[in-house]
Amino acid sequence: MPPRRAFIRTTAAVLGLVTAFSLTGCGDPADDATDKIDAKGAGGGGSTINLGPEQHRVTTPKVDSIAALVPEAVRERGTLEIVGTTGTAPPLSFYATDDKTVIGVEPDIASLIANVLGLKAHYNTVDWANIFVGLDSGKYDVGLSNITVTEERKDKYDFATYRLDNLAFETKKGAGWKVSEPADVAGRTIAVGSGTNQEKLLVTWSEQNVKKGLKPTDIKYYQKPTDYYLALGSGRIDAYLGPNPTAAYHVASAGQSEIIGTYSGGGADVQGEIAATTKKDHDLIKPVQEALNTVIKNGTYRKVLDRWGLANEAVPSSELNPRGLPRTNQ
Repeated sequence: MPPRRAFIRTTAAVLGLVTAFSLTGCGDPADDATDKIDAKGAGGGGSTINLGPEQHRVTTPKVDSIAALVPEAVRERGTLEIVGTTGTAPPLSFYATDDKTVIGVEPDIASLIANVLGLKAHYNTVDWANIFVGLDSGKYDVGLSNITVTEERKDKYDFATYRLDNLAFETKKGAGWKVSEPADVAGRTIAVGSGTNQEKLLVTWSEQNVKKGLKPTDIKYYQKPTDYYLALGSGRIDAYLGPNPTAAYHVASAGQSEIIGTYSGGGADVQGEIAATTKKDHDLIKPVQEALNTVIKNGTYRKVLDRWGLANEAVPSSELNPRGLPRTNQ
């Protein structure tokens, strides 16, 4: 049977759905079904994900009292300049079947915030480092890109939370092991992205294990999903530790792997939280927080999370600059 071309064009490069993790299907490749996947296993949302450029996003009305809090320069411009990563991490932000429209939970949340503020959301995609460079320079208003609140980042940025930050260990289906504590990764070969919070967690766990006389974790570094999923499929690594949303999406879409453990991005001491991010003392952070609390209360926020299978990462309210992940020197 021929590959579902529209699906593979969008996701093969970012999910590594090749070789051991290939996905094929039946029917006409031009059929509308090629723009959708079943996401019942992706975090509990139980919905079908639309991969096409026509997203028919969840919308919400403008709230005049909150819109009035937006800085005048932004109101006059009429757009909310939102910045995120380059569209390669389903279901956070990735490219639709036209290979140019950025879709995902982050653009959808950005759209809801802009709705409440009476602005048009303009979602700019850059690499990770340039998110913060752009916020520092004032080129962008708000960062929405799976950004975790940390005490170090709070020195330079303000945060309005909108999702829990959970990590997931993903391995080949039927691997026969689970991760619930640091000892479970002793002697294992596990991949992470360099410079991430999950790298810090894995390094800390490995150091704790060594002090207890256990074997260290052999940590491998991969920056591209294609590379680490090929490594996982070939058995060169035992597991990959990354953001829970990405892992859940891959498990649901590829059907060749499973999540064997989840953990707070903040480790044992603090629940990590994902937040909208602005430059420190920016007048926009308060209306963004109020916009988030508005959509949480009116239910449109939950609809977006359900749409992307991330209902288990919902927060009851948006908090301004909550306790973040501890400083690295603590």
